[in-house]
Amino acid sequence: MVTGCKRGIGFAMAEALAEAGADIIGVSASLELHGSDIEKAVTALGRKFTAYRCDFSNRKSLYDFIAAVKSEHSSPDILVNNAGTILRKPAAEHSDEYWDKVIEVNQNAQFILTREIGRDMIARGSGKVIFTASLLTFQGGITVPGYAASKGAIGQLTMAFSNEWASKGVQVNAIAPGYISTDNTEALRNDPERSSSILARIPAGRWGQPDDFKGPIVFLSSSASDYMTGTVMVVDGGWMGR
Repeated sequence: MVTGCKRGIGFAMAEALAEAGADIIGVSASLELHGSDIEKAVTALGRKFTAYRCDFSNRKSLYDFIAAVKSEHSSPDILVNNAGTILRKPAAEHSDEYWDKVIEVNQNAQFILTREIGRDMIARGSGKVIFTASLLTFQGGITVPGYAASKGAIGQLTMAFSNEWASKGVQVNAIAPGYISTDNTEALRNDPERSSSILARIPAGRWGQPDDFKGPIVFLSSSASDYMTGTVMVVDGGWMGR
């Protein structure tokens, strides 16, 4: 199961898992139920794709989605928590509505989904959970206090779930993307000053691309990472090393 797979990093992750032999349950708030680009990519690889829509900011929508998946599928072997949102306003202007939506989508929904799917993994004795964290799991960012708080929480949830589930055969890890060319960073890439300062700090000298996450997601979803748990893997072109 890959959440937030309509485009960007989630699309690349779902495609990579299909390339590695997995059937995909895909979900996002606006995913087409039939004929999406990600469905075409997955089925072209000879794998099955099942699409769902879920508004992760709405608790009822989330529980309805979980119930539908459990009634229509066996328990997923892999859960990729990639769905997320970002709302930009300086902290002094960051409204309750901004804060509540970001925390609900990026933190609360991911906890609930992981708890409910992870319960079945525990019963089976095996499973892989991968969260999408962020550089703001480690840093505070600018004008995105809700996003920074939620991604800090993802780092803690990764460790909290891992501490309880590692002995039960379920590995829980996270991937922290650096500055990647996606919808979330469009405002930064369109700001010449910010874009220039960001690129100056990245040793790799470029913005990351969604395909840079294909290798990491397959590794963390496979038996190759069975002794790796509670870890946030940083994929950032060297940003954190500076």
